Amino acid sequence: MEHAGFHAKRILQLAMPVLVAQVTQTMMGFIDTVMAGRVSATDMAAVAVGTSIWLPAILFFQGLLMAITPLMSHHHGANESRKIGPLANQAIYIAIFGGLIVMALLHFSNVLIANMSLEPKLELISVQYISAVLWGAPGFLLYQVLRSCGEGISYTLPAMVIGFVGLAVNIPANLIFIHGYFGMPAMGGAGCGVATAIVLWAMFFSMLLYIRLHKRFAAIEFFHRFNKPDFAVIWGVVKLGFPVALALFFEVSLFAIIALLLAPLGADVVASHQIALNFSSIVFMVPLSIGVAVSIRVGYYLGRDQADHSALVANIGLKIGLSLAFFTAVLTVLFREDIAALYNKSPVVIELASGLMLMAAVYQLSDSVQVISAGALRGFKDTKSAFYITLIAYWFIGMPIGYVLARTDYIVPAIGAYGFWTGLIAGLTSAAIMFAVRLQVIKRRALVLHQAV
Repeated sequence: MEHAGFHAKRILQLAMPVLVAQVTQTMMGFIDTVMAGRVSATDMAAVAVGTSIWLPAILFFQGLLMAITPLMSHHHGANESRKIGPLANQAIYIAIFGGLIVMALLHFSNVLIANMSLEPKLELISVQYISAVLWGAPGFLLYQVLRSCGEGISYTLPAMVIGFVGLAVNIPANLIFIHGYFGMPAMGGAGCGVATAIVLWAMFFSMLLYIRLHKRFAAIEFFHRFNKPDFAVIWGVVKLGFPVALALFFEVSLFAIIALLLAPLGADVVASHQIALNFSSIVFMVPLSIGVAVSIRVGYYLGRDQADHSALVANIGLKIGLSLAFFTAVLTVLFREDIAALYNKSPVVIELASGLMLMAAVYQLSDSVQVISAGALRGFKDTKSAFYITLIAYWFIGMPIGYVLARTDYIVPAIGAYGFWTGLIAGLTSAAIMFAVRLQVIKRRALVLHQAV
């Protein structure tokens, strides 16, 4: 049996490219926020409002597709790599259909925005941003399918490479459409939506080219032949991925609803929340990458009928994640004001954002436990628990606490953004406890079955 050091090394080897890929993807949001903020706080707030609406919709379908990574890892561990290509081909149909649904939903989002009591300029730019970014939805989901092919065979480097491609396209595209270069109209914050749509399609085509040319993907026979829709396979993926999709939707929509509820309090409050949330999202990439690596390795060892290895991988992943979370929390506390100043120069925005980042540092440990435990559970093919845990933790605990503290005087005088972030701490901590307990149950169950064979 491989020792703990081997598993730790393997987790970090897989996680590092995933981390870089996720950071580059999140950096695009950072760049959008900063470049829109350089135009005005209203433009930055519009990007925040628009993102809060389009992200929950697109990430729901990403959650559906997340089910295929542990399935592919299982095939890889069982030396059945030729089953990965046909599985990916069926997932393509889910991605196309999901992308079209997201486009349709976002097309009518102006109705929602019109009822949010926003300042007229903020409302206009938010609608323009969403009208542009919706065209990138199919490209984003198709890219997720191709990315899963690499992760399924324990090859995470392509996602890192394509992440840099996306970043390289994002910056000049933002410059062109925000400020109006090369004959394009200056669109301000709405230009970020155009740039994002272009980036998402660029990443898909780049990943497709990578897979077609790299010999490491030859064994999976991706796109070697046309496959008609196999509704049995599609339903299997949807059935496994639906709880993950709902869990991801519950988590992301919580953050989105908070941004929307803060919108009536003014652009400065929304901008401060967006700064703290964007930076937290960057830090969150660390435990998320560990969670992806743990999911891959757990699925791989289950494919080899080595549940004892799967359990050990989950334990080691949690220890690595907690160690790194403590380190990032300390850095957040020490440099929170300097970080806030990178986004916006307004003293009011900096003061509020740095206060929110102090609260973000508190929940980084909980966030690490919940996302790595959830990744391990996906590897064990236990996805239903994520639905119940996130629903209870975020919407029955986090949101009520946050709303009462932020918008009412029931307990203390309404404290605005600080109240919602207190709710986030409560929700994420509750999720961490429930995910950790569920993981212990599943590990014991897997070990019992393994010993019985």
